[in-house]
Amino acid sequence: MDLSSYDPDEKSYFDELFSATGKVRPGFEALIDGLTELGSAVVLSRQAAAEQALLKAGITFTLRYDGDTSDTERIFPFDIIPRVVLAAEWTGVEKGIRQRLTALNLFLSDLYGPQKILRDEIVPRGLIESCPDFRKQLIGVKPPRGIWCHISGTDLVRDQHGEFLVLEDNVRCPSGVSYVLENRQILKRTFPKIFERMSIRSVDDYPMRLLEMLRYLALERVDDPHVVVLTPGRYNSAYFEHAYLAQQMGVELVVAEDLLVKDDFVYMKTTAGFARVDVIYRRIGDDYLDPEVFRPESVLGVPGLMRAYFKGNVALANAPGTGVADDKAIYAYVEKIIRYYLDEEPIIRNVPTYICSEDEARAYVLDHLDELVVKATDGAGGYGMLVGPHSTKAEQEDFAGRIKANPRGYIAQPTLSLSRVPTLIESECEPRHVDLRPYALHGEKIYVQPGGLTRVALRKGSLVVNSSQGGGSKDTWVLAE
Repeated sequence: MDLSSYDPDEKSYFDELFSATGKVRPGFEALIDGLTELGSAVVLSRQAAAEQALLKAGITFTLRYDGDTSDTERIFPFDIIPRVVLAAEWTGVEKGIRQRLTALNLFLSDLYGPQKILRDEIVPRGLIESCPDFRKQLIGVKPPRGIWCHISGTDLVRDQHGEFLVLEDNVRCPSGVSYVLENRQILKRTFPKIFERMSIRSVDDYPMRLLEMLRYLALERVDDPHVVVLTPGRYNSAYFEHAYLAQQMGVELVVAEDLLVKDDFVYMKTTAGFARVDVIYRRIGDDYLDPEVFRPESVLGVPGLMRAYFKGNVALANAPGTGVADDKAIYAYVEKIIRYYLDEEPIIRNVPTYICSEDEARAYVLDHLDELVVKATDGAGGYGMLVGPHSTKAEQEDFAGRIKANPRGYIAQPTLSLSRVPTLIESECEPRHVDLRPYALHGEKIYVQPGGLTRVALRKGSLVVNSSQGGGSKDTWVLAE
C-alpha cells in the first residue's frame, strides 16, 4: 500500500503515524514498511477477509445513522490498519490509569462512608446529592475487599500536541473489551509477518485476569468460588460480549430467572439442584438489579439480591453505586479528587470542563454554543450531545433551552482537535479521528490491559467515534520496551 502521498495535515491535527507527508514518526517504520511491501491490492483483500471473519464470528452491532430508524444488525466496523502506541507513551498511560482508579475507589469509599471530601468542600455536596447514580441505599456499605470499581474503561483522547487526556470515566459496566480480543486475533492472522516483525504486548490473557480478579472478591470458600456473568439477555446490544467473556472465563452466563435468593444467599438453578453463587459479574445497571431496592418494575434483576449483598454473602462487580463516579459533572472534579486522596498531581489531565449548574460557567456556555461540545451528564453512546462547530442555529437554540431547563444535566468542553491515524476508506488511506478506551482490573493489584479499544470516526470530519453512530474500531498495538 502506497502511503507516500498520505497527507496528515500536521498544522491542524496531530497524526500519530506521520509528522508530515511521507515522513513516518520514529518507531512506526516497521508497520509502514510492511504495509508498503504488501501493496494496496493485498491490503484491501485482507480487509475484506477480516470483515468476513467478523461476520462468521457473529461480531455484529445495531448501528443507526442520522435518519436511519432501522434496527439492522451489521458487522461491527473494523479497520485493519492498527493503531500503534510506543512503549514510553504507554508507561505514562498505565501509571495515569492506575492513579485515577485508585483515587476513584477512595472517593467512593469516602462518599458512602464518612464523606470527608464533602465536609471539606472539595466536591460540592449538592452535585453529589443531585446525581441520580448516587445510591443512598449504599451509605455505610463496605464492598468485598473494600473495592468499588473492579473493571474500568477510561476514555482517552490525544490533543493537537499528542498529549493524552481523559475524556470520561466508565466504571459502571464498561463494554467493548471483547472487540479488543477479537480484533487482535484477526490482526494476527491478517498481518502475521508485520506482527512478528514488531514486538507487541499481548492482550489475550484478559479473560483469565478477569476471572482471577472476580475470584479474589469471594471472601468465603476461596478455594473454589462460584462465579457467574449476569446479562439482561440476548436482546441487549452488548450480549455478544457477555456471552464471549463468560465462555472465555469458563463460567456460566445467567439471566435473572436463573438466580434465586434464599436465606440471603444467592443460588443458581441447575439440573442437579441449587448451586450457591459467590461472585456476580453483572452487566445490568443499578436501577434494574433488584426490584426490592431499586426499580420495582424491573424484570431483569433478582429480587433479594441486594439483601445478600448487604450481608456480604455475594460479591458484585462492579459494586452498585459506582455510577456516581461516571457522572460527567463529577468527572470535572477528578483532578481535585486525586490531589485530595493521593496528594499527587494527576498524571493524565482532564479535558477542561464547564459545569452548567454553575452560574458563571453556564453563562459562558450559552454564549459560546457554536464553539463547544455540550454533553448530557447521563448521556452515552454519543447521544444527547451537541458538537458546536458542526451544529446549526436551530440545534444550538434547542440545547440552550435544554440547559436553561436542566442546568445540572449538562456540561460543556472545548472542541478538541482529536488525533488522527491512517484508516482504510474504500480503497484509499485517509486520516480519521480516534479515541482510546484502555481497560483496567482492580483486584489484589491493578492491571491495565496493554492497548484497549481504539474507536475511529469513519465519517470524514466527524469527531463522534461511537459505534452506535457509525464509528468503527482498530486493533491497538502497544510496543514492548
